[in-house]
Amino acid sequence: MNPLEISPDQFRHIAERITGWAADYLDRLDSMPVAPPIDGEQSVRAFDSALPEQGVGEAALDDLAEVLRCSRAPNGRFYGYVLGSGEPVAATADLLASILNQNVTAWRSGPAAVIIEKTVVAWLAQAIGCPEFRGYLTGGGSAANLMALAMAREAKAPANEKGITAGGVIYASQEVHMSIPKGVALLGIGRENLRLIPVDAQLRMDTAALERQIANDKLAGQNPVAVVASAGTVNTGAIDPLETIAEIAHRNGLWFHIDGAYGALAAMAERAKFEGMELADSISLDAHKWLYQPLDCGCLLYCSSEAAQKAFSHTGDYTRALSADPIEGFAFFEESLELSRRFRALKIWLSLRYHGVAAFRESIKKDLAHAQRLANAVESEPQLELVGRGELSAVCFRHRGSRAGSGDELNRWNALILKRTQKRGRVYLSNATLAGKFCLRACIVNHRTKDSDIDAVVPEVLSAAKEAAAAEAFL
Repeated sequence: MNPLEISPDQFRHIAERITGWAADYLDRLDSMPVAPPIDGEQSVRAFDSALPEQGVGEAALDDLAEVLRCSRAPNGRFYGYVLGSGEPVAATADLLASILNQNVTAWRSGPAAVIIEKTVVAWLAQAIGCPEFRGYLTGGGSAANLMALAMAREAKAPANEKGITAGGVIYASQEVHMSIPKGVALLGIGRENLRLIPVDAQLRMDTAALERQIANDKLAGQNPVAVVASAGTVNTGAIDPLETIAEIAHRNGLWFHIDGAYGALAAMAERAKFEGMELADSISLDAHKWLYQPLDCGCLLYCSSEAAQKAFSHTGDYTRALSADPIEGFAFFEESLELSRRFRALKIWLSLRYHGVAAFRESIKKDLAHAQRLANAVESEPQLELVGRGELSAVCFRHRGSRAGSGDELNRWNALILKRTQKRGRVYLSNATLAGKFCLRACIVNHRTKDSDIDAVVPEVLSAAKEAAAAEAFL
């Protein structure tokens, strides 16, 4: 017997142990601290070990209990970053996908996997009101944004064959996600050629400023290539004026990309907020955010397969399609950066079929209502200041402090409160800086969150402020 093989009975036993732990974990999840009671050194002592020459067999599973103990709990009080909650039905599909181990690169390498992914992508496009779009699943929004920028560059300033000769300028708002500056750097466009357009009072792109900047760049002999709009900025969930930006982009011959990694799927529940999204050339979205799927599961949608093929098609003989049949000859790698690709679609396919799209729509509506509930609670508390919230589910606020101080002092004070809040373990908030103000930030993309979880936020922040004040006085 091959030394790496195990019998079906052994696998069944291992899987039963792991699913048993997973079920117990889910059963206890609501009562668990949202942040694990562990520091950096403790985590290193727990898991940094020597490479094992000889295996220990099933005893290796025993340490999974420590992995559970030292992991951040995805319960209803986790509001950090923009991270979905890991829907359990989808998680079971991930196990089966790993057993099947399909390389979803072409139909011939994974017939069921390729058709399921194409089906799921069509579902996602339909769900956000863009039924004519096609695309593929990615690791996340950053990869999707990078590939969209590559498509834009090749459509407007081709560089694949001769390298960058004409250069190009990309436009995005000052609130753009960090993946866009990364993408323009990796593609050789250069961050100096990324124009960060000012925002209005709602932190949305100022479209008049966008028009002026494009006109100025043209007068200066520059080559405008693409505009990136946000359908939900990471700080506040602001949605740029998509229809107006689409008109400006198309009138000036620019590629129009929408970074919808955070917000695009909220169109399932609030379509009117996203008018103009269907006018994009490409859209990124993350099913592991507002479709609550386990990581990783992003998506890039686009109108033109020809544009995708122009950017990414380059086939070696060993991958050459041997069939002219439009189904059997299909290859994702002709429209994508990746060759090896895992079966990401199975979890979405199973999860949507199990629950139905209506259940996800209602959960998104609930998250939006929870954000409003939190914003109202902040505004009702005199010690707190609501600093910013967009049209989605991110709420940014801060403690006013007990004494007058400079902006830097108040920022330091709120940073202390944030650390205290996280250490207390009851709720998990992240941070954002808006107009120079360090804020506590709650982003609600969690199907487990209840009213009582939202109602815990303000008391926890006030308790953390009391603890921080006592500690400061002691020091």
